[in-house]
Amino acid sequence: MKEILYETSLKSLPLLNRGKVRDIYSVGEDHLLIVTTDRLSAFDVILPDPIPGKGAVLTAVSNFWFERTADLVPNHLADMTLEEAVPDAAERAEVEGRAIVVRKLKALPVEAIVRGYLIGSGWKDYQKTGAVCGIALPAGLRMADKLPEAIYTPSTKAAVGEHDENIDFERTRELLGPDLADQVRDVSLAIYTSCAAYALERGIIIADTKFEFGLDDGGRLVLIDEALTPDSSRFWPVDSYAPGSSPASFDKQYVRDYLETLDWDKTPPGPNLPRDVTEKTAEKYREAQQRLIS
Repeated sequence: MKEILYETSLKSLPLLNRGKVRDIYSVGEDHLLIVTTDRLSAFDVILPDPIPGKGAVLTAVSNFWFERTADLVPNHLADMTLEEAVPDAAERAEVEGRAIVVRKLKALPVEAIVRGYLIGSGWKDYQKTGAVCGIALPAGLRMADKLPEAIYTPSTKAAVGEHDENIDFERTRELLGPDLADQVRDVSLAIYTSCAAYALERGIIIADTKFEFGLDDGGRLVLIDEALTPDSSRFWPVDSYAPGSSPASFDKQYVRDYLETLDWDKTPPGPNLPRDVTEKTAEKYREAQQRLIS
């Protein structure tokens, strides 16, 4: 496996999409090869410098959660092996440890966001309205406070370079139909509650996270994309957590904080990252993996 992989160039499979982090290839009619690279996006802009080993960490963490949550919801992992999907040994070596073979499914047009703590856009919303995405919360909460119970705050899925838009639950019922919308909400909250409790025992607070879902040919709900990684979630160390300020984190917040010190308007092209920032961020990703999986 390559130590750093910014972009893939497999010749044996057709490239379908190059996203912010993942390169997606078609494998026959029914499967996809998803390769998680070391690219990093911040403020919806892909940065020019990779985070060494990040793709391998995200893949391992996602696979861990897929297995752990299989009793709550099916996931998109396929029975097909990487060797079957990429027979060429040289090409396979390029993506090994970062690639998964998944079933081709119909993705739902909603990002399922669950918040257990008051931070980020939720905190800004609460300061203005006393609510998060229309969900009223008790008065007097501080930044990073634990919410009385986890809340579901969906958003639309934006194209690369555009921003997701928060929507209320009723809008998801219009987009998905009431029964499916209710199922997505209930499954998302169940996954978050179960996995956040496990992570807490390992010294990690999962402050919030986002899930994506698809439907199989039988109309069954399936967890897709990634699951509870440092890219799709805010991970905070329990031992330094203190409400009232933005906690230290295991995710790309370290990069965001650095970027906030620059005179950059958060539009492409993204600025280069100093080596110490990329290395420190890589350390945080690896530590999150070790705490969760070791």
